[in-house]
Amino acid sequence: MVHNRSYRVHTKVSSTPRRPFEKERMDRELRMCGKYGLKNKHEIWRVQYYLAKARKAARHLLTLPVDDIKRQFEGAALLRRLTRLGLLDQSKQQLDYILSLKAEDLLERRLQTIVFKLNLAKSIHHARQLIFQRHIRVGKQTVNVPSFTVRVDSEKHIAMSPHSSLVPGGKPGRHTRKNKKQDE
Repeated sequence: MVHNRSYRVHTKVSSTPRRPFEKERMDRELRMCGKYGLKNKHEIWRVQYYLAKARKAARHLLTLPVDDIKRQFEGAALLRRLTRLGLLDQSKQQLDYILSLKAEDLLERRLQTIVFKLNLAKSIHHARQLIFQRHIRVGKQTVNVPSFTVRVDSEKHIAMSPHSSLVPGGKPGRHTRKNKKQDE
């Protein structure tokens, strides 16, 4: 007898709000969607869930004694991970600072926001389109996910892809190829 099994790991990546029609929260989320050019509120909820997990880990570690080995190693790893993402700077290397992180801090580290702030795009929505259409690369890798979280060391390597039709000397676009074909 043949069994069809799915070995895919299904993990939770977001959680919906407890009160779905709370006016202040809905207005705040709508402003965030507009400011950061998000597709829907699910992207906000995903960021909030990630921060909630980090805060929960920090709260658990803060309950342990200061000289506990688990607190030292896991605390250092958590601080190092958040520092590498650019959420904490070197002056805030304590678990208490993790509790004060906001969703806006993580939304500022998205590739879409950084492309807009580097003036590679005219607007936040234009940045999203450039990323989807594979015109942006991070290092040597072309990235087409606007929610890609950019690390601090990768931030200086964000540029237009050399194969992009928007770069001089890059691959010609659809209209250029069509006009070239008509001229022949």
